[in-house]
Amino acid sequence: MTTLPHLSIVFFLLFFSQTKGHFGNHAKLSSIESIKQLETCCEVGSEAQGLHQLKLYLARFGYLDYQITLDHVSAKDDKFDDKLEAALKTYQKYNHLNSTGTLDGPTVSQMLIPRCGLPDKSTYIHGSKSPHIVPHFKLSPTLLRWPPGKSHFTYAFPSNFPNKHAPPVDRAFKQWATATHYFTFSKIADFKRADLKVSFERRKHGDTDFDGPGIVLAHAFPPTDGRLHYDIEENWSDGPGPTAGTIDLESVTVHEIGHLFGLDHSDNPNASMFPSINYGVIRRLHADDINGIKTLYKLK
Repeated sequence: MTTLPHLSIVFFLLFFSQTKGHFGNHAKLSSIESIKQLETCCEVGSEAQGLHQLKLYLARFGYLDYQITLDHVSAKDDKFDDKLEAALKTYQKYNHLNSTGTLDGPTVSQMLIPRCGLPDKSTYIHGSKSPHIVPHFKLSPTLLRWPPGKSHFTYAFPSNFPNKHAPPVDRAFKQWATATHYFTFSKIADFKRADLKVSFERRKHGDTDFDGPGIVLAHAFPPTDGRLHYDIEENWSDGPGPTAGTIDLESVTVHEIGHLFGLDHSDNPNASMFPSINYGVIRRLHADDINGIKTLYKLK
């Protein structure tokens, strides 16, 4: 295993490929109001109606080993236990918050920021030795990446893709091409034959469900799958400048392309691979993203 210091990219290993993107009803995200109502509600040993919704959120993004079906919620599912406290502390540390282990205001505010649907962690390790909360990334034989020598990729949109959203996607691919000096991209009309398939989807669409407006914005599959999905119900902005109250499509696309090529989330809030992005914010490729992809593909 090779370890390089001073970088916060963590590569996307086997978690998403093993689940094939299917989390099912047991991991359906709670509503924004459900999370808001739980703020400052509890401490270890206490109970509060709806805590299972918080557990589902943390499980969805890799912080807690917790699975239920919403039709079979019991009293123990709404208990604030040691595992939930540990999961909250890990989430807080990853997002540069005070690790209180309680659902305080800053933590709730962070959870309400729209984000990528992929997990931040592929294991449920908590504490200072967790590989997802130290400022470096690791390479291992299990890395998912495109075959050696493949540097040119085609991408395509389905026939129902909104034309107005094409330019920010094109710009995002151009960002990656310019930054790497290795990958090149060309847009083609044949959706089925394209290496990378970019589409807007709604709610249940055959893999991980979208949740409507808010929270999950998009997700993409690691190499060599090539699928990138956006939630069509979000309020998207086509840029190239910031627009208040909207999500910048180019910024989200840059992030999701990173997943298409094997990058996991970064805990560097300035990196494109940071999992969340707020309304009206523009985020472009950062040195952390570029160093990660160059290390993964052994580029100079």
